[in-house]
Amino acid sequence: MRLVETAGALIIFVGAVWAFARFVVTVQRGGGRGERFNRIRLTLGRFLVLGLEFQLAGDVLRTAVAPSFTEIGQLAAIAGIRTALNYFLGREIAG
Repeated sequence: MRLVETAGALIIFVGAVWAFARFVVTVQRGGGRGERFNRIRLTLGRFLVLGLEFQLAGDVLRTAVAPSFTEIGQLAAIAGIRTALNYFLGREIAG
């Protein structure tokens, strides 16, 4: 469970580092074009979507082991928020 959540956090961290590095390189090269920045932003969005999916999977696994009504309610709230985030990020990535 913790391994899956850690994998999700690592994916998001790697995506953020990658996006920051690409941003710095683009700025240094004088890349004022929106197309390059859009590509960086969309790739970061893909990392975020994948990381959030892993985070949600970790939450589901944790709740499946020893569910209480409080944990089920928390999972429902977390799942709803993360699903909405994934939906809007997916729409943004699709164009």
